[in-house]
Amino acid sequence: MSIIVCPGIHEPELTESFKVVLLDIVSNSPIAPNSANILIYPGKDVLVLSALHILEFLRDRLSNSLESPIIFISFSAGVVGAIGAAHLWQLLGGRVKAFIAIDGWGVALQGNFPIHRMSHDYFTHWSSSLLGSGQNNFYAEPAVDHLSIWRSPQIVQGRWVDSSFGIFPPGGYLTAAEFLRMLLKRYEAN
Repeated sequence: MSIIVCPGIHEPELTESFKVVLLDIVSNSPIAPNSANILIYPGKDVLVLSALHILEFLRDRLSNSLESPIIFISFSAGVVGAIGAAHLWQLLGGRVKAFIAIDGWGVALQGNFPIHRMSHDYFTHWSSSLLGSGQNNFYAEPAVDHLSIWRSPQIVQGRWVDSSFGIFPPGGYLTAAEFLRMLLKRYEAN
């Protein structure tokens, strides 16, 4: 399984901080650390919006290994390019296990793969959900600034929203990192 991280337009140090948390999630979970291939898309500025550049990166890093299942984790403007790349990967015959959009406000998300939104506040969660979201989503409560959910998901508290339970599932208050761990554990088992 490969995890493709598509950052937004921000300082690279923020993605490094997110990567440390993601590595901790993968190494301290039932996911075997050697079985998860974490790839960070290196595009800068407007290249994070380019589905074609992200696809080219995937094809290069995965050697056109379409049978390898992929989980996309994208942030902010990177959600735009990542959702397009996910669809292109599928058109080429690849398998997208899940798509996780972190603060992809205003980005329409549709696909025949599981989609999850994580938002830095309730308004972003609610308004983004109008453009598509999956069954399990997360929003920060109390609200945090936009970059905090990417830089420090391990300290951002919030709500797990599961539409099959109505609004909140039992025990639905957790950190953004715990929510990511829950999702990755679920998709590793599938």
